[in-house]
Amino acid sequence: MRTRTAAALALAFAASFPAAAATRAGFELSVLVDGEERPELRKGGSVYVEALKGHPYALRVTNPLGVRVGVALAVDGLNTIDASRRDAASAVKWILEPYQSVVLDGWQVSSSHARRFVFTGERDSYGAALGKVEDLGVIEAVFFREKVRPALPVSPTACAPKDAAPRSEASRAKGEAGAPAEKMAAAPSLSDEYAATGMGDRTRHEVTRVDLDLERSPAARLRIRYEFRPQLVRLGLLPPDGDRLARRERSRGFDRYCPEPNR
Repeated sequence: MRTRTAAALALAFAASFPAAAATRAGFELSVLVDGEERPELRKGGSVYVEALKGHPYALRVTNPLGVRVGVALAVDGLNTIDASRRDAASAVKWILEPYQSVVLDGWQVSSSHARRFVFTGERDSYGAALGKVEDLGVIEAVFFREKVRPALPVSPTACAPKDAAPRSEASRAKGEAGAPAEKMAAAPSLSDEYAATGMGDRTRHEVTRVDLDLERSPAARLRIRYEFRPQLVRLGLLPPDGDRLARRERSRGFDRYCPEPNR
């Protein structure tokens, strides 16, 4: 199957970054705020990062292979290229060259611009604006390897059978038609106590569309959950803020003399 994909042009870098927040066999998905990777928190096989409300963030994905890969990248269940909710195999994808890392700043809104990812509450999220709130708080990257076919020897006597017809464009594009219309479910009650992703400032990010023949089965699937600090405390991933309050309750106002910090 020939899969329609989109190649990132403006933010492509060599793969020379530190260890990632979510990795598998060298494939990487990580969350960056102000260029710094958010610390990872792990529980029950899941990877979490703390969302900083109101802060823009970026996503870094890495291809460790010697062939190109297509990456289906979703934030809050929405494809970062076209906001669709198709399965990863048929989704429009980002292309990474061999051993390449790419930093993506936001939702691709045209062939030349993106809108930055911003940590926000559920009510102000991009998913809420589209009425698609089933998967808020999740970032997922699914990597598909490019098919590499061995070169065939050239035979001057070889000829195609008479009944062999060239594969039609419609056949090559099988699976690219839009997914069946989704049934609209009742929207759950949204709360800004829980993290989601909104649309931030517009930024220049040029892309072009190409055809790439990808394997149907993914080479890797990486997922990150993100939550505000109070929810990570409730999950037992961060210490409760009550510990700080207890320390302050033990404070006192006077001592005999002013201590000298260097002694």
